[in-house]
Amino acid sequence: MIIESVNNVQNLVNEVKDEVVKWRRYLHRNPELSFQEAKTSDFVYQTLISFGDLEVSRPTKTSVMARLIGDQPGKVLAIRADMDALPIQEENDFDFVSETPGVMHACGHDGHTAVLLGTAKILSSLKEKIKGEVRFLFQHAEETLPGGAEEMVQAGVMDGVDLVIGQHLWSPIETGKIGIGYGPVMASMDTFYLTIQGKGGHAAMPHQTIDSIVIATQVVSNLQQIVSRNIDPIDPVVLSVTKFIGGTTHNVIPDTVEIVGTTRTLNSSVRESLPQRMEEIIEGITKAHHATYTFNYEFGYRPVDNDHSVTSVIEELANKVVGKQNVIQVRPTMGGEDFSAYQQKAPGTFFFVGAGNTEKGITYPHHHPKFTIDEDSLEIALKMFLEAVFEF
Repeated sequence: MIIESVNNVQNLVNEVKDEVVKWRRYLHRNPELSFQEAKTSDFVYQTLISFGDLEVSRPTKTSVMARLIGDQPGKVLAIRADMDALPIQEENDFDFVSETPGVMHACGHDGHTAVLLGTAKILSSLKEKIKGEVRFLFQHAEETLPGGAEEMVQAGVMDGVDLVIGQHLWSPIETGKIGIGYGPVMASMDTFYLTIQGKGGHAAMPHQTIDSIVIATQVVSNLQQIVSRNIDPIDPVVLSVTKFIGGTTHNVIPDTVEIVGTTRTLNSSVRESLPQRMEEIIEGITKAHHATYTFNYEFGYRPVDNDHSVTSVIEELANKVVGKQNVIQVRPTMGGEDFSAYQQKAPGTFFFVGAGNTEKGITYPHHHPKFTIDEDSLEIALKMFLEAVFEF
């Protein structure tokens, strides 16, 4: 290790922690949506340039990569932070609320970006002590398919990387705690689009129609049986219909119904089987009622699957940073994350830094108009990234 104790890491953190908070608040005040992070990426790029000793580039239009190449040979560690915001109107009342109508950082990405900037600033002054390379990935578009991670991987940011880590400031966990998970910790995130074509007509004469609404309700009901009757109960699967549109008035049976939804699973083989089974049910029901359909299934993010050996090291570092009693084993969540794209190229782990605080009233869930993070969590997140670099 470069630095032997948490106390020394604390000294390094003390030098930048106020600046990390300032960066986080600036980013929170100036959010940008996925694939639109022009000002955000410019801010990150110029800030990184100001540190010196970093090779800074733009892998895609709105992403940034910085490389700190040490004076001694060693491993290449990639560290990722996402930068995009969400299309939500903020309802907080602190003095750095979003100044962009209808857009806010409601998931903590402002904190992620600020923490990785702080990590880069500290490490850029330690170039002569670095063995190998640290690669800082400031990613665009985590919130929107096809996702910025896949684009960055295709742009070559993971070429030559030995391992990759990322973290999420996580409001369901209290500040001062860190969540660790082995194996799958976040689900795949796929989307399906279905249109059922019937034959419209007068609601008083249903026998002269092919009722797309009645057929669609049967489809929705029967799709749920995939989860309850076709999948091993040990394998978590979510199949949710989230959009159902059909009809215009009370006395007309519509020609078509539009259905949209999502599927989530932690098991890649189960994921691959879902589209076929769904279409078998859709085809059978529509055919039985003389209707037709169009069905499109869009594969999104893969499951986030944490490498055991990398995760065990991160758990040891978490024990060191917050104390073993404050390190928890997290249950997998059916939420999705495109960090999984990086894990296709190198072993890695994705962990959770507690950012909620009941006493401060910081209790709103991610993607809520009143979401925020306890800024005390930024210091813990910064320590985790530093300790990981020194260890790996």
